[in-house]
Amino acid sequence: MAKKVELSLKVGDVAPAFELPATDGSVVRLSDLVGKHVILYFYPKDDTPGCTKEACAFRDEWPKFKKKGAVVLGASTDPVKAHVKFTDKFQLPFPLLSDEKKELVQAYGVWGEKVFMGRKYQGTHRVTFHIGPDGRIAHIWPEVKPEEHAAEVLAVI
Repeated sequence: MAKKVELSLKVGDVAPAFELPATDGSVVRLSDLVGKHVILYFYPKDDTPGCTKEACAFRDEWPKFKKKGAVVLGASTDPVKAHVKFTDKFQLPFPLLSDEKKELVQAYGVWGEKVFMGRKYQGTHRVTFHIGPDGRIAHIWPEVKPEEHAAEVLAVI
């Protein structure tokens, strides 16, 4: 299981606004999604084992999210070009947001120190936010098991 991240955002807080390029060529703005359930999941890197399992789990549960009227957005600091390749390879039906300037990961508090095989580095923590129709954070998952996570999220919306 992933290490729990200490987040500054809490359930009930207004979700930080964002405007980022997406894989479908559009610019996704949180302000355009008011009135919908938004699942914003942060992941470290396109086409890596855990991130692929998580994205594919959301893909496989996509019809259920869509039926509930929820918007699923994946976000990482990878460029749009890498996101498009990842989306095409695994036929992801939802947009991935490119946060190359690290503004979104910092606003949501998911950028920070990580340790892999004893090496410390800065990176994106795997954290998911459910932003309610009112624009406030309804649920936060600071610990994520990639292959089970989509079902976990579906259970609360």
